[in-house]
Formats: sequence, C-alpha cells, structure tokens
Amino acid sequence: MIYFVGAGPGDPDLITIKGRKALEEADIIIYAGSLVSPDHLAYAKKDCEIYNSAKMHLDEVLDVMVKGHEDGKMIVRLHTGDPSIYGAIQEQIDPLEKLGIPCTVIPGVSSFVAAAAAIKREFTLPDVSQTVILTRVKGRTDVPESENLESLAAHGASMALFLSVGHMDRVIDSLIKGYGRDDVPVAVVYRASWKDEKKIFGTLKTIGQKVQDEKIIKQAQILVGDFIHTEYGLSKLYDKYFTTEYRKGLKS
Repeated sequence: MIYFVGAGPGDPDLITIKGRKALEEADIIIYAGSLVSPDHLAYAKKDCEIYNSAKMHLDEVLDVMVKGHEDGKMIVRLHTGDPSIYGAIQEQIDPLEKLGIPCTVIPGVSSFVAAAAAIKREFTLPDVSQTVILTRVKGRTDVPESENLESLAAHGASMALFLSVGHMDRVIDSLIKGYGRDDVPVAVVYRASWKDEKKIFGTLKTIGQKVQDEKIIKQAQILVGDFIHTEYGLSKLYDKYFTTEYRKGLKS
C-alpha cells in the first residue's frame, strides 16, 4: 500500500494522528524535502528507506514506489500541507493505479488555514464573505485564463493565494483591478506555523513595499479580503434568539 500523507504546513505537530502513525510504520518514506519539515523523519523506523523528492523527477519517484510495492513494503509519500492542493499527487496516483497498486490519501492541514490561524481571523464572516477562493498567479505553471486574478477578485470574496509572493507587483495590480479599490486588507504570512513565521499586514496599496522590505520571495500565503479587518454581523449559530435543531431560541 502507498499512502499519500499531508504533513501539514510546517509545525510537525500539525500532522494528523493517522498521518503520524503511517510515518511510524513506513518501510519507505519519500518526502518533499524543499517544503516538509525534516523533523517528521524523527518518527521513521531505524531501517526505513528515506528519499528526498526535491532531488528526484517524477519517473524516479514512481520507480521507488513500484519497486517498494513489489517488495511488499509500506510506502509513505509525504507532501506538504494537504496533498490535494498543489500537491501534484494525481500524476503519481493515476499511473500507480493503472499498475494495480493501491493508494490511500491521508489529508493534512493546508497552509491557507494555518495562515488564517496565525493571524487569528475567520475567512467566512457573516455579512462580509461566505466564500473562500484558493488560487495562484500565473508563473512557470500556467493558469487557465478564466481563472485570472482580476476576474476572481471581482467576486469580492475572501482569497488565499499560494505560490505567488514572488510576483507581488503583478498580484497587487490584478487584485486592485478586480476588487475595484486599493484599500482591501492583506496579510502575508511567511512560513505559517514554523518557528520563523512572519506576519505582515497592510492593504493592496501598502503591502508590496512591506513584503519587499522583509525580502520575502517564497513560502508565504497571501490572504486578501475584508475579513482581515472590518465590522461584521454575529452568526446565527449562537444567537440566543435563533431556534436550532438542538435548542429553542428566546423570545426577543
């Protein structure tokens, strides 16, 4: 069996219990060394084979998996955050399943929720936004034209941008055009949950210079939207006048 495991955003304690158990039982671990904390490897067995996929191409990764499976070994493919978001897992799972090799995905804590936790904000505030858009700006990896930042920002929803801090000028320009204003709050969280985590606050007008001053060019989430700093209504969930399946609301 091959397990695709989400390691979480950085802090090794933010892996799930199920993910940690898989690490402890694995005969082979292939981890994304450019992003995954090496502290996770402390939980590997002494005789576990460990590979750093940052130094491997896809065929090499698949070769290790296929051979390991043929040898009857349990394999963990350790990805950063949650494997389903920019994890490039589909191109690994599909060829494995064509060979009849079973795969299981163990989800993890994504960096976008770790970044929101770092700034102690809620993406889905009543009367502000009930939608979260996860996206990235076009870089070496293309983005469908229908998903360009300007058109997505036009919704006015809360946004979390992955893999984009190295293109801040282009990001800011597109977001200003989309939101139609430059005073939209922005938080850039560098290495959310790591010991060297940094949080930078500003607006679309001011955040570019602040990020440049901190020399942040990678490993950061860009959170955008009024949810970061605005007035909001209280939820119905705990409204004492609101009747739910579990309690009867008080008369106003």
